[in-house]
Amino acid sequence: MRKWLVGLWALAALAADVGPDRGSLVVVGGGRVGPGITQKFLDLAGGPDAVIVWVPTAGERDTYDAAELERSFLKQAGAKSLILLHTRSRDQADSEEFAAPLKRARGVWFAGGRQWRLVDSYLGTRTEREFRGVVERGGVIGGTSAGATIQGFYLVRGAREGNQLMMAPGYEQGFGFLRGVAIDQHLLKRNRQDDLLQVIDRRPDLLGIGIDESTAIVVQGDRLEVIGESKVAIYDKTYRPGADGKRYYFLEPGARFDLKLRRSVARP
Repeated sequence: MRKWLVGLWALAALAADVGPDRGSLVVVGGGRVGPGITQKFLDLAGGPDAVIVWVPTAGERDTYDAAELERSFLKQAGAKSLILLHTRSRDQADSEEFAAPLKRARGVWFAGGRQWRLVDSYLGTRTEREFRGVVERGGVIGGTSAGATIQGFYLVRGAREGNQLMMAPGYEQGFGFLRGVAIDQHLLKRNRQDDLLQVIDRRPDLLGIGIDESTAIVVQGDRLEVIGESKVAIYDKTYRPGADGKRYYFLEPGARFDLKLRRSVARP
């Protein structure tokens, strides 16, 4: 019975409309990345010996060195083959030499900061194509805060002027690992639970996903699972508010959700 269910999950992934056709995504809402989320990411990458590329480009500094890797939560969790990848130059990001480490990577982690920096450095370059190649080979892409939002199709809070602006012309395209989705983060911790409504009102085709801190969604194909300490909010234009009047609803840790059908599903 269990093998049969695993087989169905694999077939669903091959026919994905929203999530990746192969591989996995681990999308964290900021804050502390707890051991459960960390272990899930490492397991999906293939264990502590897997080659994982750490991308700190959303951060403020122009340069990063090996000390960044030594301080990382993945290193502290036992990851042995971390590679730092960072540039502010689109020309460098478009070069074969710079993107080469991604060809042998089983995982990529986008650290937090401001998502417009990731757009400026990587969107439309060879490096972005190689990010996608990691998950297409069955690997895992993870990220937190800005590194979560960039994984969506529509980029929220991308404005250079500040992260209070939800929609910013010129910075509305994410990397699109989750097709037709807009991702927000720090949801309850920063009282942002109503912010995605303005995006869905103007783009009713989108599915909005808001993730609180120390919480993650794990996506394989069109199936999403919530892990971590808090909640995930779903924003769907077709959702009819309940007695509380809220135009969104929450998924608790352990909940599973079908991104294509936009409804909760029972755990196998």
